[in-house]
Amino acid sequence: MEDNIIYVTKQGSKIRVSKGRIKVTKGSDTIADYPSQKIDTVNLFGGVNFTTPFISLASEEGISLNYFSKYGKYKGSFIPVKNTIAEVRKKQYGLSKKDRVSISKDIVIGKIKNSMIFLKRKNTSDLDKLENIISRCKKCTDLEVLRGLEGEAAEYYFRKLDNTFIDGWSFKKRTKRPPEDHINSLMSLTYVMMKNEVVSALRQYNLDPFMGIMHKDRHGRPALALDLLEELRSIFCDAFSTRLVNRKTIVHKDFKKNNRLKNDAFNRYLDKFEDYMQEEFNHPEFDYTVNRRKSIRMQAIILRKKITREYDKYHPMVFKR
Repeated sequence: MEDNIIYVTKQGSKIRVSKGRIKVTKGSDTIADYPSQKIDTVNLFGGVNFTTPFISLASEEGISLNYFSKYGKYKGSFIPVKNTIAEVRKKQYGLSKKDRVSISKDIVIGKIKNSMIFLKRKNTSDLDKLENIISRCKKCTDLEVLRGLEGEAAEYYFRKLDNTFIDGWSFKKRTKRPPEDHINSLMSLTYVMMKNEVVSALRQYNLDPFMGIMHKDRHGRPALALDLLEELRSIFCDAFSTRLVNRKTIVHKDFKKNNRLKNDAFNRYLDKFEDYMQEEFNHPEFDYTVNRRKSIRMQAIILRKKITREYDKYHPMVFKR
């Protein structure tokens, strides 16, 4: 865990409270023990139970609970009352069409630029088409047209992605629901995990993750989180997936027949993901050191400031190299 975030994956475990501390137990054994004052998010995976006193403590302390399937699919959240601010939500729900296009344009351009940087890191050439799509995005004034340009860029990017993996792994096309091979499964899991991080960040700064700007609203889909995730897909998510494969941290035998990770491999994945989120880098916009989790929360703040008109435009996190 990070200092303020807990992941509970042990099936059959229970979260309870004892003397102001959060305890994770299974039977008579204590698996983990945390001071409640330092925790702001608890992520529960699969068959994890909790007591009523724990929910009461979470409400009092402002601790958010996020629920996921055993394999990381987002199911829902418990959000303390103290984490809601009506004025911010009103501004979010009242965004004009012009503002939505402006923010979406910045997000899409940021996504394509980061995709190019990631491919260049892997010594992939012939990226002029992506440069051309960026030029077309800059002139775009229609959200549907912009979505089409984003899709065109993503299709070209995925055609280049096969060059980023070591021998023994190949990427032919993006498949999901369900992923049709191991690498697509790993990518889908990483997108879900990063989306969870974005949902948590948006919740922390009182934005509604389900009211999208670029992505269309759909019941149960965190559309705003998917908006903010776009600029991170290649530079954070795909970079992490390729790292796991290319360093042989995850190998083909770690997958079941349905392409999901086996239990021990999934726990190894979570450990590596947590390490990855805490890795520090020099923020390309603000030029100081942050870890990945903090950088996502910074983007949530920037988005909020654009929505509340404290900023004139949204500034995506775009890497230079």
